[in-house]
Amino acid sequence: MAGEARCASPVRSAGVSEKNREGKRTARERLAVEREKQKAADKRRRALIVGASVVCVLGLAAVVGVVAANAGKDDSSDAGPVVGPSGAQGKDGLAIPVGEESAKSTLTVWEDFRCPACKSFEDAYRSTIHELTDSGKLKVEYHLATIIDGNMGGTGSRNAANAAACAQDVGKFVPYHDVLYQNQPPEVDDAFAKNSKLLELAGKVDGLDTPAFRKCVENGTHNSWVDKSNDAFKEGGFSGTPTVLLNGKNIYQDQTMTPAKLKQMVEETAKG
Repeated sequence: MAGEARCASPVRSAGVSEKNREGKRTARERLAVEREKQKAADKRRRALIVGASVVCVLGLAAVVGVVAANAGKDDSSDAGPVVGPSGAQGKDGLAIPVGEESAKSTLTVWEDFRCPACKSFEDAYRSTIHELTDSGKLKVEYHLATIIDGNMGGTGSRNAANAAACAQDVGKFVPYHDVLYQNQPPEVDDAFAKNSKLLELAGKVDGLDTPAFRKCVENGTHNSWVDKSNDAFKEGGFSGTPTVLLNGKNIYQDQTMTPAKLKQMVEETAKG
């Protein structure tokens, strides 16, 4: 009827309320079920993450183990006993001595046969050093390093140092040492890595190119000794090669140093 107010009957209202409550209860139950599913899913996900983390950690540990096991083992270094050259002296037998033991002055030289600055030093001071060692006034202790191998890559520093140590075994260190510097390749050219090149240069030293010398060079007899010498260089905290010490004082850093000044200092010490 038009304009008549319409009210729901009490019975019908009660039925609707019951249905509403049932609907709400069902919705809550569905929500609870979904929450439980979500919790279960989260638990499984956490378990997977933990499991994956453990696998990653174990994998990393395995990698670290392999790296540690292979530390120091690369193409530039041959594992083997440390065999020093004949007559090596000093701490751990890492110095090759030249000159009279009784000399009052000692020149300590850390050098690398691939190092251009070492060649420059040798070219400038070679004749003076020879003069002073030959006269018995100066003793030189040569320590061999391989920093250019580390900086530029390759094995020329080490192989040349091994060859020089092989020359020391037969009393030919000084002339072969000089030949190596006189024929030093450019720093980026790892020519000294080739034993054939080192043996070729040995032909410039009378009496050096012998079967024993060749075997020593080709077998890398003193490689581990060279590696140990290079370790000593790094542990010494030196700034680079050459490092030149006269009676313990670094003279290479002295901007006023000249071959004539070095000679004067040695001769004054010799006089007492």
